[in-house]
Amino acid sequence: MDITVVQVIEAVLAPGIMISACGLLLLGMNNKYSLVVSRIRLLGDERRKFSIKASEKEFLYQEEVRLKSISIQIEKLKFRVKLVRNAVFSYSLAVALFVITSMQIGFSLVIKSSFLEPLIIVSFSFGMLFVLVGICYAAAETIKGYEIINYEIKAHE
Repeated sequence: MDITVVQVIEAVLAPGIMISACGLLLLGMNNKYSLVVSRIRLLGDERRKFSIKASEKEFLYQEEVRLKSISIQIEKLKFRVKLVRNAVFSYSLAVALFVITSMQIGFSLVIKSSFLEPLIIVSFSFGMLFVLVGICYAAAETIKGYEIINYEIKAHE
């Protein structure tokens, strides 16, 4: 059976679509990463300002509550940024596996051999697995973000 260029393109297309999908997921997670890091920096700056005030005068009750809230939020945000990092890492591994899958498909079609077929299936399957792992980390990060917002709302009531 002769393989046409169209068949080669069709065979390589599935991993290519997954690379594109992971790129979009990475873009969203990088945006979340930037937002979380910015929030940590803002809270850290606010905590430093409270520390400077502490040397000048005694805190009011509201200031003590806010300082405690800042410290707790920073700790929770540190965990959240780890979840985002893990999601980005998982998506990046998935992209690498999809690129490897595309290369394996190309090689197997060029050399007209089926010995790479099990490797193609394994690398594509692991790529999909890492997409799933990344999605789980992203979902956990979303839940953690919701918990942090709830904590901040309750701290100001």
